[in-house]
Amino acid sequence: MLTITDLHASVGDKPILKGLTLDVPAGEIHAIMGPNGAGKSTLANVLGGKPGYEVTGGSVMFRGQDLFALEPHERAAAGLFLGFQYPVEIPGVSNVQFLREALNAQRRSRDEAPLTGGEFLKLAKDKAGLLKMDMEMLKRQVNVGFSGGEKKRAEMVQMGILDPAFAVLDETDSGLDIDALRIVGAGINAIMRSPDKAVLLITHYQRLLDVVRPDKVSILAGGRIVETGGPELALRLEAEGYDSVMA
Repeated sequence: MLTITDLHASVGDKPILKGLTLDVPAGEIHAIMGPNGAGKSTLANVLGGKPGYEVTGGSVMFRGQDLFALEPHERAAAGLFLGFQYPVEIPGVSNVQFLREALNAQRRSRDEAPLTGGEFLKLAKDKAGLLKMDMEMLKRQVNVGFSGGEKKRAEMVQMGILDPAFAVLDETDSGLDIDALRIVGAGINAIMRSPDKAVLLITHYQRLLDVVRPDKVSILAGGRIVETGGPELALRLEAEGYDSVMA
């Protein structure tokens, strides 16, 4: 579903990704771990099309298309979802308004009829229920006044509503307490664990992987994938640290 080949990318004049190659087929949840500064968030932002990141080499194919030929909104319409490490606040815009406009914009791009207000509210209620989020929260301004855990749960509700084919989740476990971690992990499983979907899950810690249980784990270091294995690789990292495993 997503094939990255010899990807090089820079921020300003500083090279960050230095020949990264990775394949994530449909039906797979693939975790990316690595030390600080390795390029994990840069990879997520490059895939999402965030401004300020320059691709200097390599290619990314997404569902048979050249990802870099698509604008960020076209990537989203094609089925790519980016979950941010630090979800932004949007004062003056309610979650319900934001999510309905986003979903219907994607549906129009696929020549699908937009959802009515009633249809959308039913969908939003169902997805909010998966994340144990009250609908009153979705009537509030996007992330304004939300705790870290509430922001991450709201983002997972957004993912459930948009129903992407591929999700890039950048440290979704950041700022979550134990209960919120279990809820968010269960939400990822319920929304994205499917033969026709895939996830690139960026994390520092084993605790999220205990809930989501990835099919594969890769270590990203120095801008490249240096090792790929099964879930046991994450357990080794947890027990021994990066220095021992990479040595």
